[in-house]
Amino acid sequence: MNQYPNSFGHFGATVSTAQRHQVLRNTYWLLALSLLPTVLGAWIGVATGITAYLGGGLGLIVFLAGAFGFMFAIEKTKNSGAGVAVLLGFTFFMGLMLSRMIAYVLGFRNGGELIMTAFGGTAGVFLVMASLASTIKRDLEGLSKWLFVGVLVLLVGGIVNVFVGSSAFMAVLSTMAIAIFSAFLLVDLKRIIDGGETNYITATLAIYLDLFNIFQNLLALLGIFGGERD
Repeated sequence: MNQYPNSFGHFGATVSTAQRHQVLRNTYWLLALSLLPTVLGAWIGVATGITAYLGGGLGLIVFLAGAFGFMFAIEKTKNSGAGVAVLLGFTFFMGLMLSRMIAYVLGFRNGGELIMTAFGGTAGVFLVMASLASTIKRDLEGLSKWLFVGVLVLLVGGIVNVFVGSSAFMAVLSTMAIAIFSAFLLVDLKRIIDGGETNYITATLAIYLDLFNIFQNLLALLGIFGGERD
């Protein structure tokens, strides 16, 4: 599919080079904008401690219900201006959910440094995958189904660890998650570049989720192995 001068998007519609560049540009702008409500949500969560009691099974239920609810709403509104507002609401929610881990990491003497390291590491992964996506010629869509299986394994493992509470098991899951979502990031970026995704709201959601999971799991690893108590 990617050997031809014009790539083909959903339902066989031809996507011009100009359209692909516009989708990619709009995706990057919306992705950058989505970081603002994420940071705001995380700050409010840390400052108020509103998510402090969302541990264990309750936290997992609230997270899954909220995340899937927002993603359903984004899918329904992705072709209108309301889709941007719903997406930004979703990123605020994700920042709020992330605040519990951030508050925990900030409890370390070097907590701020760990957060910046995780942010820098996530940015580095994005730059590497963006460069690879623009140079790799082969179609990567075949990887998606295998990566989805990996996500299911992570989900089951995460549920198990809610009850087990093993730091070692969490470290294994986080390492797997970083690898899986880094690969997902490559596939999602390549899809946009090739014209396989023509809706910039959907594209932003996919890349945001990849980066969110990379950052969260990288921060978890840094907290496990690099956190310094007073």
